[in-house]
Amino acid sequence: MAHVPQIKIPAVYMRGGTSKGVFFRLQDLPEAAQVPGAARDSFLLRVIGSPDPYAKHIDGMGGATSSTSKTVIVGPGTRPGHDVDYLFGQVAIDKPFVDWSGNCGNLSAAIGPYAIANGFIDPARIPDNGIVTVRIWQANIRKTIVAHVPIVDGQVQETGDFELDGVTFPAAEVQLEFMDPAAEEGEGGGAMFPTGNLVDDLEVPGVGTLRATLINAGIPTVFVNAADIGYTGTELQDAINGDPKALAMFETIRAYGAMRMGLIAHVEEAARRQHTPKVAFVAPPAGYVASSGKRVEAGDIDLLVRALSMGKLHHAMMGTAAVAIGTAAAIPGTLVSLAAGGRAHDAVRFGHPSGTLRVGAEARQEGGDWVVTKAVMSRSARVLMEGWVRVPGDAF
Repeated sequence: MAHVPQIKIPAVYMRGGTSKGVFFRLQDLPEAAQVPGAARDSFLLRVIGSPDPYAKHIDGMGGATSSTSKTVIVGPGTRPGHDVDYLFGQVAIDKPFVDWSGNCGNLSAAIGPYAIANGFIDPARIPDNGIVTVRIWQANIRKTIVAHVPIVDGQVQETGDFELDGVTFPAAEVQLEFMDPAAEEGEGGGAMFPTGNLVDDLEVPGVGTLRATLINAGIPTVFVNAADIGYTGTELQDAINGDPKALAMFETIRAYGAMRMGLIAHVEEAARRQHTPKVAFVAPPAGYVASSGKRVEAGDIDLLVRALSMGKLHHAMMGTAAVAIGTAAAIPGTLVSLAAGGRAHDAVRFGHPSGTLRVGAEARQEGGDWVVTKAVMSRSARVLMEGWVRVPGDAF
């Protein structure tokens, strides 16, 4: 029996923030995968090595976690004033689907460096030494991200002394601005607060009625109080991910939160929308030992936050969820701002399983409604490998 040989496709394997993924130029994809649809999804699934019943991604480029089962497609900017279009695909580990419903805030840090290194930016704009500002159109959520990328000797600077908890080695700092991060009316369940409330009573069968902040900024997120579900906010991954009952509870909270936010019509649909919304729990500051062994003191942070991604507690914090945290902290009365002391913050440093992270947001009231103009945070990015990925020619 004859077998179809493998084909090779130019690709770059990059870390961005506390995530990593396989990056493609749109024009380099196989023709059938250059447009949305089943062929594109099948191609990316095969690249990552999903679905994998062993949950190891041995036969692909994925790392079998939500932070490493990621793909990115970058193309020329199609919007006025934007340099590139950025599309993010979160690949399920054990199921045959790619979730296109949200952005990856961590990998957003790699888009500017990737765009510069792969010919999307006019060479005349790249100084010998300095900063290049790259305007990115995030196609999943139809929002603008502005990346400030350092340049040394005409090349993207990747090494440096910027430390990011959750990343082993220091690197160069990339500053990100998530412009107008809240959802517009009619997008993903409505405006920034889809229910119109800063805090809701969310009825969750089998769990109870929970106080919840349902916010659509950066990524749709369901915030609940840690104490209301039996946690302190100092938990590390093993405390949650090794507890099937806890994971089932969080998935139920997420599903009913998604329905309350208008993201799905029926609770069963949540299983087909794993990437969004996120569910997170918050608590006032407390000291704990991070997964690295580093001590985080209560006085060093404004609040504690733990968040789940693709059904598991994240090892650090998703970048998009950090935008949601910063946005909610800037608005008095949300559960996030209440956990941070009950006032509005233009920036907060929060504790997560790997350490701490600082995020800021600019918020104001207009006609009684809250408006957030941008959220700001720093990340780093680095090329890990570049060349080609190979997949069987009949894989898509």
